[in-house]
Amino acid sequence: MDTFNKQFESLWNYITGPELWITIGTGILQIIIIAVLAITIVKVSRNLIDRLFKSRSKGPIRITERRENTLKKLIKSVIAYVVYFIAFIMILDNVLGFEIGPLLAGAGVAGLAIGFGAQNLVRDIISGFFIIFEDQFSVGDYVLVSGVEGTVEEIGLRTTKVQSWTGEMNVLPNGNVTQVTNYSVTNGLSVVDINIPYESDITDAEKIIEEVVVGLPEKYDFFVSTPTIHGVQVLDVSHYVIRVIAETQPVFQWAGERAIRKETQDKLYKSGIEIPSPRLVMYSSDQKEELLQRGVERNQ
Repeated sequence: MDTFNKQFESLWNYITGPELWITIGTGILQIIIIAVLAITIVKVSRNLIDRLFKSRSKGPIRITERRENTLKKLIKSVIAYVVYFIAFIMILDNVLGFEIGPLLAGAGVAGLAIGFGAQNLVRDIISGFFIIFEDQFSVGDYVLVSGVEGTVEEIGLRTTKVQSWTGEMNVLPNGNVTQVTNYSVTNGLSVVDINIPYESDITDAEKIIEEVVVGLPEKYDFFVSTPTIHGVQVLDVSHYVIRVIAETQPVFQWAGERAIRKETQDKLYKSGIEIPSPRLVMYSSDQKEELLQRGVERNQ
């Protein structure tokens, strides 16, 4: 009983003594200093990267803005991961007193074992490297990838974030990126089919459409050149179709189609050419017999 009391008294003195609290306070202070230094280093490195790319844009060797945004985000992410990992190791080693050597050796063996089972993770990282290296798409591009269409918000070594035009954020593993349609690399093409009723003359309709498309580049700056009329495309039941094609800036092909439809329809309507509609012709029984008789006479 005396031994237990002595141990309890010794433990109590240690808990209430200044040495324990000085040690705890020193450890907390060291953790705060290491965390503040890590955050400061990350912020300073991000500012340096922004200045580096800004000064490089004025030099003889230039890269596109879309590729620049991608590389900046990727480099910032890699630096943040490295700095925070080093800070975590310093806290374990200098503050908490863990033996880092055996811990890293064990982590290496565990990582090797996990690597054999995490083939998808390795595939994602390798695919991410080739996406960036080959410049398949960059931050800010409008793409169709893995069934998702939208704007690329971020490209990492493992995942890619694509925001749909309706606002959803889609996170795609890079290993699933097997086919990419990038709308931001080259100019777009607006293809518009205009329905004209058979009562309207083809030449008159084309002249009216020509008057409209000639002024479109001045009214809408996303048209690269004057739209061209490719003539009659289809002969339908109640109308024929005149096709208009226009070259636009990247990602503006849909806006170009809407502009062509709006302007041509307004001009055609004011010129007396209305939108054709399906027609239903009805005959009475007497007219039907008359038509059948005419058909018999023609066949004879």
